[in-house]
This record gives sequence, C-alpha cells and structure tokens, in this order.
Amino acid sequence: MTANPFSAALSSANEEQFRPSAQGSASARVYSGIRSQIISLELQPYSNLVRTEIAESFGVSQSPIREAIHRLEQEGLVVSYPQSRTVVAKIDVDHARETQFLRVSIELEVARTLARMAQPELLRPARRVLAMQKMAGDDQDINEFTALDRLFHQSLAEPAGVVSLYHLVSSRSGHIDRLRRLNLPDPGKIISVLQHHTEILDAIEAGDLTKTEDAVRRHLGGTLAAVPQIMEQYPHYF
Repeated sequence: MTANPFSAALSSANEEQFRPSAQGSASARVYSGIRSQIISLELQPYSNLVRTEIAESFGVSQSPIREAIHRLEQEGLVVSYPQSRTVVAKIDVDHARETQFLRVSIELEVARTLARMAQPELLRPARRVLAMQKMAGDDQDINEFTALDRLFHQSLAEPAGVVSLYHLVSSRSGHIDRLRRLNLPDPGKIISVLQHHTEILDAIEAGDLTKTEDAVRRHLGGTLAAVPQIMEQYPHYF
C-alpha cells in the first residue's frame, strides 16, 4: 500500500507559522504542513497534491484545503489547473532573486542597528543558536541545521525590533529557501554558513559597520551565486 505523502506533514505543521494570529486555524495547519514539505524538498516539482489525501492526513474539510492551496498559489509554490489537479511548482529563480533583494536590505539594517547599539548581551541568543547549529552540522542533520538557521536570523531581528519584518520576508521566501536546501549538501557549505554566522556576530559585537555589512553580504549572497551549478546539478527542479 502506498504511503500517504502528507502524513509526515501533520507532525511538522506548526514549524512555519509565520503569523501568530493564524495559529490553530485549520487552513494555517494545512498551509504550514504542505509548505514545510515543499521547502524541505519532500514534495518535489510536479508532485500532485491530492485533496482527499490532504483531508485525511490533517482531519479537515475541503474548505481549509482550498484556502491553504490559495495561499501557496499566491507564493508561487503550487500551480492549480482548473477542474484537473494541483501540483508543486518549479523553483522560480527570478522570484528567489527578488525575495533575496528584500532580505538583504532588511538584514543589513538589522546588523547595522545592532552594531550601533553596542550591547553584546543582545547577541547571546544568537550565539546559543549558533552553538546548537554547529552540533547539527557535525551530525549532518540538514533538517535541524535549517531550522536553527532560521532561528539564528530571527534572534537578530528580535533585539533590532523588526521581527515582524523577518516573518514577512520568511513567508515569501519559499523559492530561495528551496535553493538553499539544494545548496546545503554541497561540500563545505555547512562550514561556510557557520563561519559566516560567526563573522557576523563578531563584527556586530566589535561595532565595525564595514565588516558587519561585508559579512552579511557574503553570507546572503552565497546561494544565488551558486545558482548555475545548482541548476546544472538539479535540472528537474527548474
């Protein structure tokens, strides 16, 4: 008997609740669960989203499924064909570039703000997350490493007072996140991410705006710079 492809999503449905007001609603659970599977590459491009299977896995009616799929369509992560089917979309590199442009702008200002504040204690949560991320990297636990990566960046946005902007960008980052997921297994990528995170924190703590900006740009530019190689290695995602 073929396993229901959405059964694993139910346990991770709350991992990507970007807006607190959406927590607990049926459509948000379905949206978060399917989105998590798309970004983690469990659901690959052209995978068929069977609504009866989704309803069975999440224990919901068709109405919240329609709402969830509509949200995924708005983000460009799925494509629906009227009176036919809904499938996972290919990675849209142009969309990824646009989202990354916005993310770089916000994270540069976050880092500059923290560097000017000159309060090293504000970086303690990020340093704790980085320590856990190093352990996940040593274990080659890509799922845990990715989750901690998101938490690292959120832990910088919070003391800067712009965590809502972080959540906003995160909710539109499905395509760039899939690119990162494809890029992470590359040799040296995990080590590079950890090194960049360390450099960002050290530069912020030193109050050096130039080094802070350079570290953020190097860190956030790595995946897009590798797009040609990623596309060559994984052509079925594009």
